Amino acid sequence: MKKTIQIENKLVGEDQPTYFIAEIGINHNGSLSQAKKLIDVAVECGCDAVKFQKRTIDIVYTSEELARPRENPFGTTNGDLKRGLEFSEEEYSEIDRYCKEKNIHWTASCWDEASVDFIAKFDPPCFKLASASLTDDNLLRHHRKYGKPIIISTGMSEMKQIEHAVEVLGTDDLIILHSTSTYPAQLEELNLKMIHTLKEKFPVPIGYSGHEVGLSPSYAAIVLGASVVERHITISRAEWGSDQAASIEPQGLKRLVDDIRAFEIAIGDGVKKVYESEVPIIEKLRRK
Repeated sequence: MKKTIQIENKLVGEDQPTYFIAEIGINHNGSLSQAKKLIDVAVECGCDAVKFQKRTIDIVYTSEELARPRENPFGTTNGDLKRGLEFSEEEYSEIDRYCKEKNIHWTASCWDEASVDFIAKFDPPCFKLASASLTDDNLLRHHRKYGKPIIISTGMSEMKQIEHAVEVLGTDDLIILHSTSTYPAQLEELNLKMIHTLKEKFPVPIGYSGHEVGLSPSYAAIVLGASVVERHITISRAEWGSDQAASIEPQGLKRLVDDIRAFEIAIGDGVKKVYESEVPIIEKLRRK
């Protein structure tokens, strides 16, 4: 049985084009104009969706964590940084309008229930759960109340925790992404064979969320059967921010998406045949 689900106007899963998510995340550094530039990059490179991150700061972080000293573009504390990276409802309304204009899906990883309710107002085609939220049962259930497809990442988790999350969410309209939550992740810790393991274990589309430097593991993930690929994107890895080093610049993103689309053409159907283009070669080269 084919493992496919519908995300708005796109089928995602086995024997379907790779659903490529360009994660903007917090790489906009609190700038709406920078977010729009990154949306433009995703559109120009042929991505299917862009993704942001949404947090209710005073719920997700303790007062002690927010007060921790941390020099950043917005101030001197971790709280200054976290608040500076959050977009307002007005800014998200503009993101929603802009993505519709550019004909690209957008969604967000919501780290708390209030953030789910906030993003739900924009009627996203799906929700994304970050690896850090995989063990938050109440947050998983809260996402389900909106009846949207859900994509979960599995970094920082053992199989028993993934199994429990799937038990909580159910398998309807679910996509599971293999991931390693180090920024950037080391090659020896990517464990891409987990894509096979997850495909054998769960009756849902399986994908890959990569945080490594370079492109080759993302190609390999497709060959191993990933139906979805998610990569962080940036204008320049030299920009300020904790996720920039694990992100892909525009030229790399274009190359990655183009090569994935070429692979989708080249993979074929697995049925051996003689192509018409080979017939004159047969006549020329084959002796018997």
